[in-house]
Amino acid sequence: MSMLTPPGMGGKYRITGDKYPRMRRPRHRRRIVLAAGAAVVVLGAAGWGTLQLVDVFSGGDDTKATAGRSADCKPVTKTTTAPVAALPKPAQITVNVYNATPRSGLAKSTADELKKRGFIIGKVGNAPVAYDKKVPGAGILLGAPGATKGAFTVLGTQLKGATTKTDTRATADVDLIIGTAFKNLDPKTTADAALVALNKPKPAPTGKC
Repeated sequence: MSMLTPPGMGGKYRITGDKYPRMRRPRHRRRIVLAAGAAVVVLGAAGWGTLQLVDVFSGGDDTKATAGRSADCKPVTKTTTAPVAALPKPAQITVNVYNATPRSGLAKSTADELKKRGFIIGKVGNAPVAYDKKVPGAGILLGAPGATKGAFTVLGTQLKGATTKTDTRATADVDLIIGTAFKNLDPKTTADAALVALNKPKPAPTGKC
């Protein structure tokens, strides 16, 4: 019996020789571990590929895409809009010029200048008692309610700061009552530019990018 054989053990359990036997793991276990790892890698790759295909065919996350563009998205303006309501031309507006200040000659000189700018001149003289020396601003545009949608807008380009007021007249003429703060009509170049701006359509912003 060899010295390596434990006492009481013999027969087929008898160990001969002078070295302990080398204990090795069965090779088939290593193969199982490697196969399991490879399966995990393959499944992971397949899952990732599936997600990519789903994202491509579904168009991605529209909410995220919209949120990403919202910061850079600016309204686009269009120059074609609904036509502006037709305004009368200066040659279609009759203006009565009245002087409500103590300074003489203002009504006539102002009327002459308005005539040069294409307006039709009606009455010229001192303001009615209800307004004489009672207009503290640059002037008042006075006319029928319908004048607020046309004549006041056009005549107002000639004198900034003029206020508007309506009365019960049935005619289309309007009054320009010169107030104490009046110095001159606006420069013709400024008034002409304001008239041109009235007839230009304003671009309207849209929500498209």
